[in-house]
Amino acid sequence: MKLDPVQLRDFAERYSKAWTSHVPDNVAACFSEDGSLKVNEGPPAVGRAAISGVARSFMADFPDLHLKMDNLVLKDGRVIYHWTFSGRNTGPGGTGHHVLFRGFESWRFGPDGLIAESLGHFDETQYQHQLAHGI
Repeated sequence: MKLDPVQLRDFAERYSKAWTSHVPDNVAACFSEDGSLKVNEGPPAVGRAAISGVARSFMADFPDLHLKMDNLVLKDGRVIYHWTFSGRNTGPGGTGHHVLFRGFESWRFGPDGLIAESLGHFDETQYQHQLAHGI
């Protein structure tokens, strides 16, 4: 797949909106049928149903979840999508604290023009601190 910067930016904006839509299947639809999403050192979620499950978990924990695209970089055939996540942890068993943290995903696209592999990264220590104490 040719990585056209304008199309990639449009795709990344749609991806951000998918997370903010609070509809897990909207996130999964950005991935190839057998695509994968790995968050930090966790096991990869493989396939749209599993990816939808990851999105559902974040959306349940943060009913007001907002994901904003900060930057998009092409590097070594991959797309690096930088984002800012914000929300209040008011889902079941939540702490009630607001979190605001940044991270990125390294995307490899499949021939279908969708994400075949996403490697997500954020500072887990900072995230856990904000869950416990807020920002």
